[in-house]
Amino acid sequence: MEKVKLNNGIEMPVLGFGVMQIMGDECETAVLNAIEAGYRLFDTAELYGNEQAVGNAIKRSGIPREELFIATKFGSKEAGYEKTIAAFQRSLEALQLDYIDLYLIHQPFGDIFGSWRAMQYLYNEGKIKAIGVCNFLPDRLMDLIANSGFIPAVNQIEAHPYQQQIETQQFLQDNGVQIEAWSPFAEGMNDIFNNEVLAAIAAKYNKTVAQVILRWLTQRGVVAIPKSGRKERMIENISIFDFRLSDEDIQRIQTLDTKQSMYFDHRNPAIVKWMSEYGWLNS
Repeated sequence: MEKVKLNNGIEMPVLGFGVMQIMGDECETAVLNAIEAGYRLFDTAELYGNEQAVGNAIKRSGIPREELFIATKFGSKEAGYEKTIAAFQRSLEALQLDYIDLYLIHQPFGDIFGSWRAMQYLYNEGKIKAIGVCNFLPDRLMDLIANSGFIPAVNQIEAHPYQQQIETQQFLQDNGVQIEAWSPFAEGMNDIFNNEVLAAIAAKYNKTVAQVILRWLTQRGVVAIPKSGRKERMIENISIFDFRLSDEDIQRIQTLDTKQSMYFDHRNPAIVKWMSEYGWLNS
């Protein structure tokens, strides 16, 4: 598995497995199957309601803890110093771990500065190997960096062929922040798996559209966390390191970029209110 090095020297797999909307025994089985398929990065969140299942799978797998990279997040209702400390402890207990590899602010709302201080404390105590954020637009991220003096290791954002985040990735690189893509397949929207450009490129390499998308992301240095409940899809998604897209093919994929979210606008006041009340949305 290829890896990226975070700004504190920690290495993170460039391809992982997401578990949003996979619950209970199904989630536990999915994580076990993913581990068997070769995945070592797993992304969950307290708000997903499946940290316990992820932890159960980790225990059952028999894989040494140091070989796994476990990421989780807390929502807007847990923003603030004391609430974040409590949320972290709940996640640690649910996951049944001694430490978490990557802990993330799920949305850029609420008392994020209080949370960021709590996360730095937990990081300095060795409870977290790296801390980061999700869904921070460049202005919000710069505000956090400029006013805290501590640079996030990761910003997990929407990234797929229809919202490629090329300029944002450059901004993140310039500031030492690793980009990570949630929803790399755009949840199948706009008939992405039958897109003519992607299908033609897939045929050229004798790969699937999903494999082309994941190779395109990881080849850009973007960490991706696809999800699937089917073991054959898990194997398909991780089998992307035996080919490399040409510059011409990458340019063809760039023509698909709408530069707009397929989900929501984090600057829309109604969305901000909704997320602040419920903690998260589709992430």
